[in-house]
Amino acid sequence: MNVGGVMMGGGAPIVVQSMTNTDTANAKSTAEQVAALAQAGSEVVRITVNTEEAAQAIPEVKERLDKLNCHVPLVGDFHYNGHLLLTKYPSCAMMLDKYRINPGNVGFKEKRDTQFETMVETAIKYAKPVRIGVNWGSLDQSVMARLMDVNAKRERPLDARFVMHEALVTSALESAEAARKIGLGQDKIILSCKVSSVQDLVAVYRTLAERCDYALHLGLTEAGMGSKGIVASSAALGILLQEGIGDTIRISLTPEPGGDRTREVIVGQEILQSMGLRSFLPQIAACPGCGRTTSTVFQELARDIQTYVRDKMPQWGKDYIGVEDMNVAVMGCIVNGPGESKHANIGISLPGTGEQPTAPVFIDGKKEMTLRGPHLADEFKGIVDKYVETRYPRRPA
Repeated sequence: MNVGGVMMGGGAPIVVQSMTNTDTANAKSTAEQVAALAQAGSEVVRITVNTEEAAQAIPEVKERLDKLNCHVPLVGDFHYNGHLLLTKYPSCAMMLDKYRINPGNVGFKEKRDTQFETMVETAIKYAKPVRIGVNWGSLDQSVMARLMDVNAKRERPLDARFVMHEALVTSALESAEAARKIGLGQDKIILSCKVSSVQDLVAVYRTLAERCDYALHLGLTEAGMGSKGIVASSAALGILLQEGIGDTIRISLTPEPGGDRTREVIVGQEILQSMGLRSFLPQIAACPGCGRTTSTVFQELARDIQTYVRDKMPQWGKDYIGVEDMNVAVMGCIVNGPGESKHANIGISLPGTGEQPTAPVFIDGKKEMTLRGPHLADEFKGIVDKYVETRYPRRPA
């Protein structure tokens, strides 16, 4: 599947997605947040299209992004009135790169099928892929009621939780089949079945993957804030990704008040990179600290190097081939410091409590120099810069 130039499914690398939380009608703030998410590494960005003002703003959002030289694919998130907005505002329909349809609220009773059909026909008209995104918070109640009735007639009824799992999968698959009957190709359909419980998500996606060959979007919905959301998302997606399930991911973190929306992008990248599924930027290995490392120097250096590498990576990625695979070690004492440093491309072993105030630097497994003094951090950054410039081939101009 091609989404605005980004390939999904069919063996393509797993794609990291994100979503804005701005009022889409405010084209300026929306474009700025989209650009920030893309700069952080989001390869696809979803935006809410819930009002006429939001739909009308899409051309301006795209224009502002073009001026920022940001060409990340945009997904329109539609609920309740998507059929009206896509038909009334063709420029919105044309400029979005993908539509997200929730079968639980695309329409109700007799209107459901016609409104779903309108959205799918619009996608076909403009050659847009569609994500059919089921969510247990807005599950199609007609599907749930039908399966509950079937379950009640069983000699041994299943637990309601398992019926809910089946309803999620059934809603996604029946909606995908309906879209195909209308004329949408299989290569234009991606499915998701989102829940907020780790074990439920794993069970649902295992079932979904067994029953279809569609591209699958993974995400723990309403994952939560801070470490809770990160841990829950990592646990759920780690299991599924290890089993080969999933083509795109989003980490649905609740931002801290005034927090940075790009955090969800960074977490998604780190999950994939820590599992060895993709490389996005150099990895920084740092020891956790213990009684041998009462100095905070190694903590400060690890933080500074991690920030420095992330800030430099957009330019490095444009200029050099393979730099995202570089490993840097910032260690705090003599116990594991030299050994860990030798395993990295570049490593520094800082002095722990009572150790001689010197910091040997290892490059490709060999001790190359020793740093001392108050400018150690800047000197080490210079070493990293030089390593990148001399060890990775430049991209053709």
